[in-house]
Amino acid sequence: MTTKAGLFLRVATLGLCGIVWGMPGIVFADTVVVSADRMVDVLAGRVVDHPQITIVDGRITAVAAQGSAIAPGARHIDLAGMTLLPGLIDMHTHITSDPRYGGYRGLEFTDNFWTVVGVANAKKTVEAGFTTIRNVGSGNYDDVAIKQGIEQGFVPGPRIVPATYAIGATGGHCDDTEFPPSVAVPAPAVANGAAEIRATVRKLRKYGAEVIKFCGTGGVFSKTDTVGGQQYDLTEMKALVDEAHMLGLKVAVHAHGTAGINDAIRAGVDTIEHASLADAESFALAKQHGTWFSMDIYNDDYILAEGEKNGVFKESLAKERTIGLKQRQTFQAAVKAGVKMVFGTDAGVYPNGNNARQFVTMVKWGMTPMQAIQAATGNAAEALGRTADVGAIAVGRYGDLIAVSGDPLADVTRLQAVAFVMKGGDVVKAPGQ
Repeated sequence: MTTKAGLFLRVATLGLCGIVWGMPGIVFADTVVVSADRMVDVLAGRVVDHPQITIVDGRITAVAAQGSAIAPGARHIDLAGMTLLPGLIDMHTHITSDPRYGGYRGLEFTDNFWTVVGVANAKKTVEAGFTTIRNVGSGNYDDVAIKQGIEQGFVPGPRIVPATYAIGATGGHCDDTEFPPSVAVPAPAVANGAAEIRATVRKLRKYGAEVIKFCGTGGVFSKTDTVGGQQYDLTEMKALVDEAHMLGLKVAVHAHGTAGINDAIRAGVDTIEHASLADAESFALAKQHGTWFSMDIYNDDYILAEGEKNGVFKESLAKERTIGLKQRQTFQAAVKAGVKMVFGTDAGVYPNGNNARQFVTMVKWGMTPMQAIQAATGNAAEALGRTADVGAIAVGRYGDLIAVSGDPLADVTRLQAVAFVMKGGDVVKAPGQ
């Protein structure tokens, strides 16, 4: 006859994951305990020495000091010499993009090639320590497909909050403007006027969008528009935001130009992406409305170094040269002004998996290491509306943990070499892998 103690021993010996069923009517939960030298408490903004984290069935049930009782049969992972942090969150990714195929080079491949690219990028991203991403634009509903594949256990990857297509005006940044009139290109998310925009929001939600992204101004990688020119008026923006919020979805707006940024905040958007030419009025409006800025200030280095080789349009490179430094200066001013910030990199414009390189740039341009880490954890979770699930090592949240050697608050570059990744209590990456 199998005893309860015998079943616990069996679980500990085999290291089984998930729920273990034994005697009739008895269910044993999967329990894992993680300890390390230090832990970054992002909610309190402090470092905790010798933490011991207990995770049961994928969620954190205790945050205690080492030496606290450990449940019989629990798996114990000791990360000596390392610092624990919450799984990181990137609020602006394009998981199905690869910067090596710039300009017209992407036309060499079949449509579903990008799904395969996304699967590979998802693995790189989670192994880099980003256990949650908000994907703000992909074709063919690919981000939804990859999210489903990850959740069903077919491929590894982060938790994905998908936007599906980004909504935009005819001829704008979210439209395809690099072809002549004789080449018809499908445009499932190009919408003009309040009624069309509302209908498009509903359609994207129907097919899996969990956040709505739209293009409020021009951009760098569109061929024919000006980077700062406004492309939806306040009435159109407000219709989009009202529709999304009514459906329970948050809204991100691509906005470089000042007027577009300010109207988007007035319309009620949740996050401003890029925010390159935001001014003092923008900062005041953002603080008044509780709007978050998501500023991709690392990728200018990559675009200018590699863009020409990657086939990026000369028009786009010219725009990047005019906007990159200004965006970093705006970031610095926004931090000083107390604007709420999240971590967003525009991964896909540079190689996915290198997301953590932005931490150094954020610190160089005005943030403390703790502020930069909080932007990618607690702040991002709050902006997502997911504070019950992600963004902190706290009771009730998912067991999403990463670990790095040494102290990332003393040397933020350590976040570029994540040694341990756990997602929902399951080890994704172990030291030495």
